Formats: sequence, C-alpha cells, structure tokens
Amino acid sequence: MLDLKFVRENPDLVKENMEKKFQHHKLHLVDEVIDNDAQLRKTQQLADELRSQRKNASKKIGMLMGQGKKEEAEAAKLETAKIGEQIDELAKKEDELREAVTQAMMAIPNIIDPSVPIGKDDSENVELQRYGEPVVPDFEIPYHTEIMESLAGIDLDAARRVAGNGFYYLIGDVARLHSAILSYARDFMIDRGFTYVIPPYMIRSNVVNGVMSFAEMEGMMYKIEGEDLYLIGTSEHSMIGRFIDQILDEKELPYTLTSYSPCFRKEKGAHGIEERGVYRIHQFEKQEMIVVCKPEESAEWFTKLYTNTVDFFRTLDIPVRTLECCSGDLADLKCKSVDVEAWSPRQKKYFEVGSCSNLTDAQARRLKIRVKDENGKKYFAHTLNNTCVAPPRMLIAFLENNLQADGSVLIPEVLRPYMGGKEVLTPKK
Repeated sequence: MLDLKFVRENPDLVKENMEKKFQHHKLHLVDEVIDNDAQLRKTQQLADELRSQRKNASKKIGMLMGQGKKEEAEAAKLETAKIGEQIDELAKKEDELREAVTQAMMAIPNIIDPSVPIGKDDSENVELQRYGEPVVPDFEIPYHTEIMESLAGIDLDAARRVAGNGFYYLIGDVARLHSAILSYARDFMIDRGFTYVIPPYMIRSNVVNGVMSFAEMEGMMYKIEGEDLYLIGTSEHSMIGRFIDQILDEKELPYTLTSYSPCFRKEKGAHGIEERGVYRIHQFEKQEMIVVCKPEESAEWFTKLYTNTVDFFRTLDIPVRTLECCSGDLADLKCKSVDVEAWSPRQKKYFEVGSCSNLTDAQARRLKIRVKDENGKKYFAHTLNNTCVAPPRMLIAFLENNLQADGSVLIPEVLRPYMGGKEVLTPKK
C-alpha cells in the first residue's frame, strides 16, 4: 500500500505506474482516493469544530445552573444535544469515507522499480543470465510422473480417491528424496547466516490482507470454514505476519530468516499438459527466505536472495536461468521480482522453480511494521521474500537432469548424507 500523502501529491505518477502495469481499469481509484480523502479531512475538521462548540456549551450550562438560570440552562442543554447528534452523523460519515479510502488504497499497486521492463504478461519477461550448460541427452526422457512410477515412488490414483485432483502420495526413495532436498536446503540457508524458523500454517484475515492483494487471495487461499483462519499459500505469509503492529529496533535489522512449511493453494485457472502430475498442485512444501531490513538495504538484499537460489541449484548441478519479471507480471505489492527457472531436458526449455520479490514498504504499511532509529524516528521497514526450493516441483528438474539411460537416477554428492549414503536410485518397475 502506498503512502496516502504520496498519492495525494503525485496523482499523475501513480496513474502512470498503473498504466505501466496495464491496469487501466484502476485509474479512477486515484481520483476517488483524493476526493474521498479531501471530504474526510473536511468532515474531521467540522466534527472537531462541533466538539469544541459542545465543550464550550457544556461549560455554559454549568455556569447558568450556578447562577440559577434554569430555563436558559435547559435551552443550552437542548442545543448541546443537537450538536451531539451532528457529531454522531459526522462520525458515521468519517467511518464511511475512511473505509472507502482504505479499500481504494489497498487496490492501488506499489510503485515499480525504474529498472523493471515494461510488458503486458509473463511472455514479455526478460532473461538476465544463465548458469550451467543445458544438456539434452541422446535418450528419451519420460514425463516426470513416469520416472517416479518406475521408482515405485508416486501414487496419484490413490490421492485422487482420497482428496481429488491436485494431490499425491510420494513413496519410498522418491519421498525420501523430497525430504532430503528440503533438509539440504534448510542447512544450505543456515550456512548462509539465515535463522531457521517453522511458522504457523494458518493465519488470520488481517494478516492475509497485509501480505497480499485481494485478487491474489481469491485465487490462492483456502478459508477455514467458521473461523477467521486461512491456510498459508507460502510461509512468507505467516513469517511477515510475525511482525504485525511491531516497532522494531533498527539495531536488530536486518532479520534474515529461512522458513519451512507446507503450502496450500487453490491454483485456479487452466492447466496445460505440462502442468499435470506434480507440477501444479494444491499441496506442497517449501524452504523460503525472508528479509526485513532498512529501505536503503533492500535492493542489495534482493540480489543476494535470488543468488542464493541460483547457487543452491548449481550445487545440485541443475542448470538454471534468471528472468526479470515485466511490469504486467508483477503482483500489486511487488516493486521488483526475479524468477529462477530450471532446465528441463525433456521439454528442452526452462521452467519456473522459484520467485524472488522486493515489496519495499507495501506489506509493512498494511501490517504497521515500523522501525525506530537511534534518534527515536520511526519509519516503515522493507520486506523481501524468495523461494530457496519448492519440491515436488523441484523434483521434476532433479529427476530429469539426473536421469541415466538405464532409468536410474544419480544422487549428487551434497545430497547423499541426507539419503543414507545412497549414490543412485534404481528402477523397481
């Protein structure tokens, strides 16, 4: 959420930012915010004047009663009551205007970084860099679920019977591989100086509204019926929510945290043939990175965060590339975002395995996360998040890039301690 004063003083800039994000349908919100804010301030001023009048009238009543002027005092009481009614009406109007301003402000997107490329959707994202040499073997690579089935490692049919489409059973070596990758990611991030955290897997609606836009919430979040609780779509939600309504000591910044959690998503929309299996699912697990820092440090942390993901995948010898997300592909709260994509030798192209985002102070404003400096001055923190690894999607890249001609799967050296020393997975079917 932007600063209301900033919108008031820079309406053209805010509208230009909307146009860069191809959100022309929201342009009217800027004028509505400015108009309703002006009405709100005028209403507040009038209410304050009436409160002052009522205060003076109350003093007058006491004076008249002390002088024995009962009839005049009663008339003054009636006048005071009328003023009270006017104040009540204005208070109601204040609430309505304040809510209108808040709702419109929540829908106005964050100002994108000047370096963000302008484009309508993810087809116009810009490649930044490639890491590792993409290889296409001279043998055919099966679809990822077929590789898993050959290892007796997945049961989608049973999952459909139990929970419906978009769920899975991982079994045996594949399940162990899934856990090994997460354990390795945890230790990888701890070695990089991040504090390991296991957060709540449910959050209240005020936290949901603080960490994401309404459109994102509708397309992602599962609501717990009868309770003010939502299942998290990523641990970023509860990790940033941890700081709600807090004033942080500047000397404690930055907070560099890595969190594990299951994630739950509706995943609405069309799913193509490459998104079946365990690519686009309702339940998965993830190792995340979260940073809460001073505004002047967020750009540097942004680069550090996605570099961590690149380095993680390269230790597993998986080729990756980074993509700068264009303006139209940025969610409303994001100032800048870079996707990390892994090489798929079967598809002969890269596919998304993680996303890094700098939200500047957008989440902090919504959640009232402030920092107090050594002089006592308060300001809003900057928040960032990034995926370290999110299996089972990451398993697709891992299995395809480590598959051998005989159907076996090599285990990279860094993962072997988490796999009981195993160096290779061999087909069972």
